[in-house]
Amino acid sequence: MRIAIMQPYFFPYIGYFQLIHAVDEFVFYDDVNFIKKGYINRNTILVNGDSYQFTLPIKNASQNRLINETEITLSKKWVNNFLKTLEHAYKNAPHFKSVYNLVKDILEDDSKTISQIAINSVSKVCAYLGLKPNFSLSSQDYSSSKALKKADRIIAIAKESGKYFYINPIGGQKLYTKTYFKDRGINLNFLQTEAIQYNQFQHRFVDSLSIIDVLMFNSKDSILNLLNQRKII
Repeated sequence: MRIAIMQPYFFPYIGYFQLIHAVDEFVFYDDVNFIKKGYINRNTILVNGDSYQFTLPIKNASQNRLINETEITLSKKWVNNFLKTLEHAYKNAPHFKSVYNLVKDILEDDSKTISQIAINSVSKVCAYLGLKPNFSLSSQDYSSSKALKKADRIIAIAKESGKYFYINPIGGQKLYTKTYFKDRGINLNFLQTEAIQYNQFQHRFVDSLSIIDVLMFNSKDSILNLLNQRKII
C-alpha cells in the first residue's frame, strides 16, 4: 500500500496527478508553512506560444503562516481578468468549453484560503477525469504528528496510515534518503515523470505547464494514458 504527502498546489502540473494516480492514499500537507514564490498559489499556462505565469493573490503572504491559514483575496476583477486571459489563450483548443467552465466554477467558489481552493482544484480535476483517489488532510487526519519536522513527520504519517511505501516526486532526492526511511521502517521511492508531449496548436511544445494546459488539449482518455507515463525508482 502506497502513500504520498504533498502541499496543496493550485492546478498543479501533470506530475502531481501522476503521483495521486500512483498511490492508495494522497495526503494534502496543509498544516505546514506557506512557501512564498512557490507553486502553491501560482502556475503557468500557454499564452501566444510561450509560458505565462499567473499568481493567485494572497492576503499578507508570509512563510510564518500555515498553508491552511493563508487567505486568498480573489476580487471579481482578478477573476474576470484571468478568465479573459484563459479565453484568449485557449478559445480554439479542442476542450476549451468544458475546461474553462471547470476553472470558472473553482474560481467563483467560496474558498477562503489557498489550501481550500488548491485542494478544490485538484479534487475537481480528478473528478473530471473520473479518478476516485483516497484523499486526506494532514491537519485533520494526522495532526498528532504535527510537532515532528521534515522526514520524521512524513514517516510518522505513513506509519499511522498503515502504509509502508512512501512515494515522493523525484525532486525529493535532494531532501530524503532511502536509508533514513528504511531504518525507520518505511520504503521510500521517487516518481519520475517521463517525457510528455502533445499538440499545443502549431507552436513548439512547452512542457511543465499547469494541468489546465493538459486538459485543454487532451481528451480524458488521453490524459489517463499520460498519467501512466512515469517511473517509480
